[in-house]
Amino acid sequence: MEQLFEGLLNDHLGFVVWAAVAFIILLILLAKFAWKPIMSAISDRERSIEDALLKAEAAKEEMARLTNENEQLLKEARAERDLILREAKILKDQIVAEAKNVANIEGNKMIENAKLEINSLKAIAMADVKNQVATLSIEIAEKVLRREFDNKNAQDELVADLLKEVKIK
Repeated sequence: MEQLFEGLLNDHLGFVVWAAVAFIILLILLAKFAWKPIMSAISDRERSIEDALLKAEAAKEEMARLTNENEQLLKEARAERDLILREAKILKDQIVAEAKNVANIEGNKMIENAKLEINSLKAIAMADVKNQVATLSIEIAEKVLRREFDNKNAQDELVADLLKEVKIK
């Protein structure tokens, strides 16, 4: 068995030595020509990924800031809109109140003027009616009294006294 073991070692030992030498040469060639470019590419890729992550984080923070800014602007715009609407409503109410007040004043003036005109026309009409009644009364009384009185002066005095007693309302 010893011979078999020695034969395997001798036959295979050469193979192992040559395989080890080939492996070491391969490692040296890889280290000299491939290792640096591979590591450089990995390092570059790692840096680009880190940069992309940092940029993504910065963009995320910027978006959050812009979102907050937009929300604040919206709140301010809503508050300003509400203030403008309140001011417009107050102004509208004032204008309506002033218009009603002016309309009431003008309406009251027109009513007062109409009352004065009605009273004036009524007084004119009453004076006219009194004059007509007086004239008719005088004519009737004259006709009645002509028969009874021969004197015209006595008739006029009687009519004047009667007109003073008569009041038309």
